Amino acid sequence: HTSRVMIGPEQGRENHPRFTFQFCGRGAHSLAVTKRRLRRAGLLAPVWSLRRENDLGIGDTAALGELIDWAAGNGVGFLQLLPINETGEDNSPYNAISSVALEPSLIDLAAVPELAPADLQEAREAVAPETFTADAVDYDAVKGLKRGLLEKAFARFWESEREAERGHAFARFRAEEAGWLDDYCLFRFLMDLEGGKETWSYWSIRYNTAEKARAYLAEQVAFREEEVVRRLAYYAWVQWIAFEQWRGLRNYADENDVKLMGDIPIGISYCSVDVFFERQWFDLTWYGGAPPETIFKDDAFACKWGQNWGIPLYRWEVHEDSGFRWWRRRIEKLTDVFEVFRIDHILGFYRIYAFPWHPRRNGEFLPLSHEEAASRTGGDLPGFKPHADDNEAHCQANLAQGDKLLQAVLEAAGENEVIGEDLGAVPDYVRPHLKKIGIAGFKIPHWEVKWDPKTEMEHPIPGSKYDKCSFATYATHDHPPMAAMWNDFRANLKHAEEGTRVGAAWNMRVLSEIGNIPLPKEGGSYRAYNQTIQWALIDALFSCRGDYAAIMITDLFGLSERFNTPGTSGLQNWRLRMSFTVAEMSSKPA
Repeated sequence: HTSRVMIGPEQGRENHPRFTFQFCGRGAHSLAVTKRRLRRAGLLAPVWSLRRENDLGIGDTAALGELIDWAAGNGVGFLQLLPINETGEDNSPYNAISSVALEPSLIDLAAVPELAPADLQEAREAVAPETFTADAVDYDAVKGLKRGLLEKAFARFWESEREAERGHAFARFRAEEAGWLDDYCLFRFLMDLEGGKETWSYWSIRYNTAEKARAYLAEQVAFREEEVVRRLAYYAWVQWIAFEQWRGLRNYADENDVKLMGDIPIGISYCSVDVFFERQWFDLTWYGGAPPETIFKDDAFACKWGQNWGIPLYRWEVHEDSGFRWWRRRIEKLTDVFEVFRIDHILGFYRIYAFPWHPRRNGEFLPLSHEEAASRTGGDLPGFKPHADDNEAHCQANLAQGDKLLQAVLEAAGENEVIGEDLGAVPDYVRPHLKKIGIAGFKIPHWEVKWDPKTEMEHPIPGSKYDKCSFATYATHDHPPMAAMWNDFRANLKHAEEGTRVGAAWNMRVLSEIGNIPLPKEGGSYRAYNQTIQWALIDALFSCRGDYAAIMITDLFGLSERFNTPGTSGLQNWRLRMSFTVAEMSSKPA
């Protein structure tokens, strides 16, 4: 069926006409009938950034439920989220401690039957009021608050419900999910013994390997069985609550013809239950990352050596011999919640830039020459694995690997749709291959340019020329929003460095051409970002030919704040909260 999208109210848009975008939504009932994609408009909104009345200092499943209502009312076809797996101490959604377990702090505690409104109010009064009003998530406060409430709720469940109907449902969940859940619960048990730290390589020698951990558990059960059994049940119970809420959200979104779009990172954290208990899948001598980038001017290591993400490389031959069992499980659990999912850094399936040292040694290698570094690694240096794209044979080998691996991903995904984040140093063979196998790659309009010999300049490729199998957006969570991007380029027109000025002028011209925004007359200047510019650019994006087009929630409301700044480790990353509630979005000028 067909809908008309009307994003944002008419007021305050400098007489810009109300924006409409024709798209077709596809309900779950049609999935078995056809896999043909139908065009959808989307909104990227990290769950933790959402705000609702009386929340507990972080966005949660209830806030996302409200956003589903908003999306359905405004004809938005999908909501794009960041990973929702459980995070460790750094709170990055791309550094989860499990490929399956869900983040407990995103649970709506008001919907947990064992908690009463008075419990939530008492917990709120025990922390600083600014925890709930600040413009950034205070993870220490929020996680502590929610952990206390979950512990209280579980105590009541354990005493009165475990033999009742809810207890039987919980037991079924534990039995059905035992393949990953049992190891996860033991990992969390050990984390708590270590003060919440997931860095297992620094744990006590009594349980710092999988074999020792299982032996230690057996000893503890023999010594204090009731206590240990109860603690393991607690971790499983929290996951049961989380999965129940998220599965319910998927059903609710389907009922409202809104698709939830998830995100699956190419790698998994070194400090994860997966690496700890299932080491056979991983090569712990090489760590994935990205090539050197001079754009990260404040990160000397990234400029010289690249980004060392610390994700262990996969032993792909072991995965293949198992029928890709680990990947199938990972995707199966992801599609419990999401009908569409994005693979972050899909280029890593073809080849990945890798380091022969763990990130904790980055400081050691920063000042070294290549020769000095090689002397400490046995001759190895950072580079692409399994091959650099330095000759035709290597390109074909990388392409063959990517095809084999992604075919396995598509098979595991079934009728669910796969998007590929294919940004960065993209080999020539990647995008034609993604199109061939039906995975939509990214189109960043101001990066999609073509040389015109008539004008002797590069000009943006019109959105009408994009492949249908594509995903158009101005920014990902790692980029500045449109307002910041425009104003930064505008300010850099007067930068002291000529290269910066030239680059800024190029970007301002290209963005203006994309939005059909008049260029300044000779001697004139570009206007500061405003709603006319904002909606001209949004109009251009949603007029493209691609199957998917999305803007960030910050772009919808003309905000400049960022969700993440790559190459930095400051406390500002992954913490931004909207200054308004989801309920206020319908009346807020966009």
